[in-house]
Amino acid sequence: MQVRRWRVIAMGIFLAIVGAALPIAAMAWTSWRVAIQKELYILDLVAERSLVRAGNTFREAKGALEAIEAAHLPACSDQHIAQMRIGTINVPSIAEIGYFENGFIKCTSWGRAAGNVAKSHVDYVTPEGLEVTLRIQPGISHGDQMTSLHLGHHNALVAPSRFADIVLRDRMSLALLNDKGQIISTQNLPDAGVLSTLPAKDGRGMTDTSLYSVVTEDGLTAIVLEPREAMRTKLVRELTVLLPIGAFIALFIVGIVIWMSRKRLSPETELEIAVRNREFIVHYQPIIELKTNICVGAEALVRWRRPDGTLVRPDRFIPLAEETGLIEPITDQVVEAIIADLGPMLVRDRSSHIAINLCAEDVKSGRILDFIDLRLARAGIRKEQIWLEATERGFIDIDAARITLDRARKAGHSVAIDDFGTGYSSLQYLQGLPLDALKIDKSFVDTIGRNTATSTVTLHIIEMARELGLFSVAEGIEKEEQAAYLREHGVDFGQGWLFSRPLPAEEFIVFHRQNKSRYGSAPEVIQVASV
Repeated sequence: MQVRRWRVIAMGIFLAIVGAALPIAAMAWTSWRVAIQKELYILDLVAERSLVRAGNTFREAKGALEAIEAAHLPACSDQHIAQMRIGTINVPSIAEIGYFENGFIKCTSWGRAAGNVAKSHVDYVTPEGLEVTLRIQPGISHGDQMTSLHLGHHNALVAPSRFADIVLRDRMSLALLNDKGQIISTQNLPDAGVLSTLPAKDGRGMTDTSLYSVVTEDGLTAIVLEPREAMRTKLVRELTVLLPIGAFIALFIVGIVIWMSRKRLSPETELEIAVRNREFIVHYQPIIELKTNICVGAEALVRWRRPDGTLVRPDRFIPLAEETGLIEPITDQVVEAIIADLGPMLVRDRSSHIAINLCAEDVKSGRILDFIDLRLARAGIRKEQIWLEATERGFIDIDAARITLDRARKAGHSVAIDDFGTGYSSLQYLQGLPLDALKIDKSFVDTIGRNTATSTVTLHIIEMARELGLFSVAEGIEKEEQAAYLREHGVDFGQGWLFSRPLPAEEFIVFHRQNKSRYGSAPEVIQVASV
């Protein structure tokens, strides 16, 4: 990209020397192409953020309905109605909650229902099990048309605009669709017919009238549009100002503008700002001892929370962070977040541990160990309660990795190899590195119960760990049959959505406390490392 930019600048200088007409024409074409790519990139960001917003709305509503269902209050009692009303207060996107019995509404957060208002037809069902009716007229409050989300005996009414409630730039429009192509919500969309002219799958581009971006995720599709006229107006105004100044000056100014625009919008710069503003938080995926179902701790998973509250998935920024060297300060923020989030819990419960993922550079240099030890000493957390995980990418310099991991184990940390089996020389690593635990990658766990060519690999990995005296941790457990298989073959620990999704700190503390109350406590400080 850098070479191409300098090549464009050099070509502009050459054309400026040749004459005024050709450089201006080249500049106009280049400016148009750059402007389009920049706008398409912005449309992609808007589409992704709209999907996050819509997903949050569905999750918040589902959480509120699950809470009311779980309360098991007497139907339409004062307590029941009050609980529904609290749900509408706690979740701003919910306008009304209703209770249905035998297909008819009996009461809502407004009070008891009069008359027979039947449950509306279901337009579609979300992957999470919510029955969705896209447009209904509230039978009790008689307000504007709403979207109904139904779970069990209750439904939540949400204004359609809530699903696409993000800030759009002037003249942008947005449409949110389900996997059937039905419109869930729109914003500034003058004609829904234009959607039929766009591709049904992910992509971005330009039609005769608009620039567009189509992004699909988790059964939802976001389509963002911007008129081409807006681009032409910007370009004509820019050239009108620059044209009298001369070809060379015009090319220079356009080059600076393009450079600054790219700099402001580059993912690397956004990530640098996020690190500087400490926008990273940690979610915790519980780790379960398979033979007892006791939660012995969690794996710390970093999340990027933008100022607007939207979350960026790790696979969108971790590779860039590793490439640019920003992964180290992000890891530091993860350590500090763990201590701030769970420090008191870890001090109270010495049987719990938290696993931290190390980047390749930290495995090579070992600088993270001093950082962790200093923070733990201040917080009163034992080093044995912090497990360190490294993927095979971290073992490029095998000698440096051996020194770092040996030092970590002598300090009291337990060391695990993460995503085992996805590299190209795993056995070499196991034999040559000081390790305590082996994490079985989700791709192998997924093969359990399937008659595939790789279905026997999981058992070989388990046996290899046992022969080498390593603890084993299975990742990505989603089905009970997987857990039963792993438990039967002696796998020590497991994690995955069968037990829990990654949780914010407050929710993990609640999960851990409830698990402890149900199954009891693990032995104090599950020590894996041989110090």
